Amino acid sequence: MPKKLNDKLPKGVSLDRNWRTREARYYFRAPGRNKVRIRETPGTKAFEDEVACARLGVPYEPDGAPPAPKPIVRKPNEGTVDWLIQEYKRRTVDKVNLGLWSRRAGMLEEIADYKFGKARCGDLPYVDMARRHVLEMRDDLRKTPGAQNEIKRVLSAMFSWAIENGLAAVNPASKIKLLHSGDGFHTWTIDEVRQFEAKHPEGSKARLMLHLALYTGLRLDNLSVLGRQHIRDGVLTFRPTKTKKSSGVTVVLPVLAELKKTIDASPVGNLTFLVTEFDKPFTTNGLGNKMRDWCDEAELFHCSTHGLRKAGATIAAENGATDEELMAIFGWTTKGQTTLYTKKARRQKIAAGAIHKLLP
Repeated sequence: MPKKLNDKLPKGVSLDRNWRTREARYYFRAPGRNKVRIRETPGTKAFEDEVACARLGVPYEPDGAPPAPKPIVRKPNEGTVDWLIQEYKRRTVDKVNLGLWSRRAGMLEEIADYKFGKARCGDLPYVDMARRHVLEMRDDLRKTPGAQNEIKRVLSAMFSWAIENGLAAVNPASKIKLLHSGDGFHTWTIDEVRQFEAKHPEGSKARLMLHLALYTGLRLDNLSVLGRQHIRDGVLTFRPTKTKKSSGVTVVLPVLAELKKTIDASPVGNLTFLVTEFDKPFTTNGLGNKMRDWCDEAELFHCSTHGLRKAGATIAAENGATDEELMAIFGWTTKGQTTLYTKKARRQKIAAGAIHKLLP
């Protein structure tokens, strides 16, 4: 086996760690084709054979393994949760963002396989689903408030569609309140930024990632595709993925001198600033996993990429940025997203100016 999981991999093979479990996963990628998961152990002949099959576009069958059985296509009974999910997919997939729909579909499959005692949810009549069933699945399938809210949202969206199309009369998820996620991702402090910089010097990819995230406020999925083509005459112009299908907001930011200095001192790719050791653009998950490694190397185990976006908003608010200014920088469309930072900054200043009043 190679000394490191990502050393000396065959051309076209890359390592993408599962963001939650940190499990090593290998994929073969070729231009114009879907990526292929490689399941054999790196450094073995079986691994090389599986990569060769992926490169040729033919199925891989391990030595001595029986032929893969043909998948059994089970037609769901009408009126079951499985049937409603199937109809929801069939009749709405062309009308929504495919990336969003793929996430919804995966979550609905989890819901269908959920067990109430010995009964599988997908086999039960969907008209019998009640509020208590939604709450049970929400709390069992996900562990954090934000993720639990997604279970509620996807069920509510499906049943709302069913009501509009005359397939249901009640939405069992509609009156369930969203859970409060608190502060969510940890907001980096200035000391933590300096600690990261001390570990990763100027000219490193890690330092470049830090400054791109901190000085642009872009999210992880946008940082993975950001490149020189987005900067012209010292101005960065970018339409965030999250708003592309909704508000269509475009972020236009002058490039700070500190960021320009870091970019000029760092190795960058042709199409993206941040590239893998094979000079290929990162996937979103791949870049997130790499940032996780860089943070761990700096002993910042509680820090994350999104925490840098929050740090930027906090610093700007403490420096006097208004709600409108924060909206322009971070691509937000409502003040509900900015007041969290501006109110906190104002409270700190008010407290600092009034603390002497505690003296008798």
